[in-house]
Amino acid sequence: MSAGQPLNVDTLWQIERIAGLALAPDGERAVCTVTRHSMDENRGATSLWLLPTRRAAPRRLTTGGERDGQPAWSPTGERIAFIAQREQQGSKDATPQLYVIEAGGGEARRMSRFAPGIEAFKWLPDGRRVVFSAWVWPDLKGAAAQARRHQAWGERQDSGYATGEAFYRHFDHNLPQGRVLHLLLLELASGRITDLFEGRRHELPREGLGSDAFDVRPDGRRIAFVHDPARQALSGNPQALSEIDLASGRIRALVDDPAWDFNSPRYSPDGRCLAATAAPVGRAHTALAQLALVRPGRGWQALGQDWDHDLIGPLRWSADGAGVYGLAEERGRRHLWRHDLAAGGFAIAHEGGWVQGYDLAGDTLAIATDSAQHPVQVLARRGGAAPQRLEHFNDRLLAGVRLSPVRELEIRGALGEPVQMWLFMPPGFDPRRKHPLMQVIHGGPYAAAGDTWGYRWNPHVLASRGHVLAQVNYHGSSGFGHAFRHSLIGRQGELELQDIEAGTDWLLQQRWADRRRLVATGGSYGGFLVAWMNGHVAAGRYRAYVCHAGVFDRIATFSADSYPTRPKDLAARYWEDLPRVLAQSPHAFAGRMQTPTLVIHGARDYRVPDCNGLAYYNTLKARGVGARLLWFPDENHWVLKPRNSRQWYGEFLDWIEQHTLQGPP
Repeated sequence: MSAGQPLNVDTLWQIERIAGLALAPDGERAVCTVTRHSMDENRGATSLWLLPTRRAAPRRLTTGGERDGQPAWSPTGERIAFIAQREQQGSKDATPQLYVIEAGGGEARRMSRFAPGIEAFKWLPDGRRVVFSAWVWPDLKGAAAQARRHQAWGERQDSGYATGEAFYRHFDHNLPQGRVLHLLLLELASGRITDLFEGRRHELPREGLGSDAFDVRPDGRRIAFVHDPARQALSGNPQALSEIDLASGRIRALVDDPAWDFNSPRYSPDGRCLAATAAPVGRAHTALAQLALVRPGRGWQALGQDWDHDLIGPLRWSADGAGVYGLAEERGRRHLWRHDLAAGGFAIAHEGGWVQGYDLAGDTLAIATDSAQHPVQVLARRGGAAPQRLEHFNDRLLAGVRLSPVRELEIRGALGEPVQMWLFMPPGFDPRRKHPLMQVIHGGPYAAAGDTWGYRWNPHVLASRGHVLAQVNYHGSSGFGHAFRHSLIGRQGELELQDIEAGTDWLLQQRWADRRRLVATGGSYGGFLVAWMNGHVAAGRYRAYVCHAGVFDRIATFSADSYPTRPKDLAARYWEDLPRVLAQSPHAFAGRMQTPTLVIHGARDYRVPDCNGLAYYNTLKARGVGARLLWFPDENHWVLKPRNSRQWYGEFLDWIEQHTLQGPP
């Protein structure tokens, strides 16, 4: 790769991706996962790496698995447990199992043989047990019965999915038929497994929140967990918080209020109270999560109710119990925040970019963070000292890559309110020349275009052929307060389009902008918006659109996994107020659509089912409008396989180039 070469898709897939950061109890070492992809083999492999926090070189810890993940240190810091599917001693895992490796290295040992597999786990303080989540048949008793049912299920000849559940699929997969997500206890020495929810109606959230859905009290006697208390589990239901006593098996409700949605429980160091996130969804389903303190048997309180941010987990306590840490977005960046319990209020503990993950041990803080200018890096800081970087995985690869300069600005958008816009200038940008323009519209809508690295819609790759990229954080975007987020309810497409068009107006006023070569692209809700633009923006303003996984037909999209939430966003159900739903559906304006569009969709997309993309493409074809379809039989809402991603970027950039870089038609 020559010096100064723009970032391309092949280099993008050579970047080593860091995740799963965890600190040892003494803060002297961290462990993380590193995923490396092979374009030739069309797959990735994930291993564990040890990162000393005092300037020693990183060391690879595991090599025998392909998807080693979720590392967690034992309470004494001598061992690291993780989840993997491996072949060991002539036995190959059919489902993910728990493994343990000595922190000093050596061979990882399989610690579980639970047929349904392990989803997520946490150590108990004694270091002899772990609690884990797994999809189990709720009518069975004991691990042996689960194993027999699992074997019979795997040997069945029919393939139909039969259910009477209202919540039966999520994102890109059907939930295991007839199963629910339980908490179980594993004794490491004997391998004995006890289902803590056996014979009860409790189950963990079906969204699969990982280990953030439960926590172990520091004395190991109780486990707190979130669950759906409703008789019928449903996506979007408020979650309650309960606690199970391991000695007696009794479960008691800590907080069960349908006006509040709880998540991310975390015990204080003394075990006397729990921190959690709590969103007042009784006021609005778009409500922002606040910090809550729950004192078992003594009630709970919400803190920082005047702090107009959305707090997300994982939560961590300071060692002295005086503060609670969590993540929250603010104006296109995601910071790590600390709430001081005595003084009140939140302060930034580490400023993004975009903090992807963190951990805390004693006075040592480890942070995995990225920005629009670099992929995830791992930093550590002690007390008030400056952060020190712990790895340099991608430095050599990116040393010769010329990334797009990034600008942040503010425009006047809908309702006369300020709206943030990011600009990515192409490599070799010359303000004396005319450049083609590309709007890249983010999804969500309760998300944001941020100061973060991306793989699916990497702006540097998208700008690599000479386009100036604009990303508008339109009304509804996260990180700008609740009023901004809630403003689009019942009128989706209206304010967002005004914001995007205000951004385009600003672009076209620049001396370096070529107004004849303007395009708009978007994915998910951004795909909805470019389909909306095709029916609402005068033909000719944009030369072409790209619609990835976009909503086209609001009624057909009731087939999505998120169907309980969509009427809340639209402020209407289609069988009760069809005109209002149609007024927010791009397909109702198909008669106005004239702009050529590349439509992209995956067959395994259950968030925006591919009937949307196919109907949009077919409609354009039937109307004689230029269109091209890229349909993946093996991808979901995103495109995750290396070679499919290469094809995606190729089709995307070729389509844009066809309509812009050749000049006016």
